Order: sequence, then C-alpha cells, then structure tokens
Amino acid sequence: MASGTTPSAIAWILRRPLLGHAARLALVSAYILGGFEKLFDVPGAIAEQEHFGLSPGWLWASAAIAIELGGSLLVVVNRLVWLGAGGLGVLTFVAMLTANAFWTMNGHERFIATNSFFEHLGLIAGLVVVAIMSEQTSCRPAVVGPSTIVQGASR
Repeated sequence: MASGTTPSAIAWILRRPLLGHAARLALVSAYILGGFEKLFDVPGAIAEQEHFGLSPGWLWASAAIAIELGGSLLVVVNRLVWLGAGGLGVLTFVAMLTANAFWTMNGHERFIATNSFFEHLGLIAGLVVVAIMSEQTSCRPAVVGPSTIVQGASR
C-alpha cells in the first residue's frame, strides 16, 4: 500500500452505495426529528422561535419545519442536494447566532454555548461536503460494467 492511499478493504466499504445513503440519513437525522417535533407541536415551535427573538414566531416556525423536512428529504434522496443542504446550513447558521451566542455569556453557560456553536459549525461543514460530493458524482460520466455501479443513477 502506497503512502497516503486508502487500504483496499476500507476503499471497498466506502464505495458501497448503502453507506452513502446511511451517511446522508444520519447527517440530517436531527433535522428530521426536529422538523416532526415542530410539526406535531406548532405552538411549542412558535414559542421556541419567539424565545430566541425571532418574530413573527409563526413565520420562523413554519420556515424551520419546511426547511428541516424538505431540505432533509432532498439530501436523503440525493436530488438538488445543494438546495437541501444549503437551506439546512442557513437554518443552522441562524440558530447558531440566536441560540448559541456564546460571546454574550459567562461561565459554564458560555462553555456549553461555545461547544454547541462549533458543533453546529461542523454540521454546516458536513452539509457543504455532502453537496460537494453530490455535485462531483453527478458530473462523472456513467461507467457500466458487471461489477460497477452506474454513477448518477440515483439522481
């Protein structure tokens, strides 16, 4: 094995289509859960938005539900991933600035908010990576053979 290359067993695992589907689902799982929680408790969702100073709460709650569920669906089915991941990324960025404003806090509260802020930043980076990967695979020419997968067939 040459330096810097992926071991063949690992490369084989990484090429499994099911792994990509599972990873996309895992990436957006919190959004799916949050979207359904808000959908089934709209008054609570509105109160949450207003608690963080987002007004009118009904508008922000409606947008959050639509983006969390619609964006997640686009990422999971691997269609218009740039739109789904982009919407989820913007929603996450707004949430970071409102719910995790660590620069306004002190003590342990600041510690918790700082960690959450940067965890959400990492999540945004993951959404960017999934959009990049989707774009790259959609631009590849299709390769057909007995042991290969047609690239772009799920788009």
